[in-house]
Amino acid sequence: MAVDLARDLVPDGLWKIAAPLIPPFRPRQQGGGTVPVADRKVFTAVVYVLTSGCAWRYLPPTFGTSPATAHRRFAAWTRAGLWRRLHRAVLDELGARGALDWTSAIIDAASVRAKRGSLTGPNPVDRGKKGSKLHVLSEAQGIPLAIAVSGANVHDSQAFKPLLLGLPAIRSRRGPRRRRPVKVRADKAYYSAEHLAWLRSRGVIPRIARPGIESGERLGRHRWKIERSIAWLFGYRRLTVRYERKGSHFLAFLGLAAALTCYKKLAKLTT
Repeated sequence: MAVDLARDLVPDGLWKIAAPLIPPFRPRQQGGGTVPVADRKVFTAVVYVLTSGCAWRYLPPTFGTSPATAHRRFAAWTRAGLWRRLHRAVLDELGARGALDWTSAIIDAASVRAKRGSLTGPNPVDRGKKGSKLHVLSEAQGIPLAIAVSGANVHDSQAFKPLLLGLPAIRSRRGPRRRRPVKVRADKAYYSAEHLAWLRSRGVIPRIARPGIESGERLGRHRWKIERSIAWLFGYRRLTVRYERKGSHFLAFLGLAAALTCYKKLAKLTT
């Protein structure tokens, strides 16, 4: 049962992509210590925490690693940028198969309650309770390409440029890597003359609702895709309420969730 659960959480195809990206274990200079736990066991434990939402201290022993070891390795991998590189590696596999639709990119955000930590702020739509905001940019079909985290009191528009500038150069089936969509779609929260001019200067067509002129519902036939993307991410229970003290750790879980969401699309293509 434990083996089946581990394979469900981390299939061989996902591990084949992740394994080369994991920093090698470095023994202590003074020697001694315990035998290092296999990377795949720790990686599976991290995915379990993300998926189930359980606290580190309640990590089941069936994964073959202690909660302290799993959390310590997670923190080290976060500092090494593993989750960002894993997300990009999975996107490269999708891009090489022509599975990314660059006809447009869609941007939206969603808030979650936060118990503590950095990158939090009073949520104006939740009676000022502390919260964080997830910012997501997807391609035309809703596959997440870039993610960010801020305090819940940060206006959505402030993440507009960072998300687009944070788009990685992704492999294509033919030709050079690509990082620029044809259009950018967003609701009226992102509208500004500066954003329109900035997009046009980069050769991108803006499709942003104008306040007082166009209703947000007018974007419904496109916006549901990014809303579905955010729902996919919230399917990982560790993201529904934030317990991490460090904003970088919450962002790490979000990056891993984005990578797993993209891998599910990749797995469908390879079966």
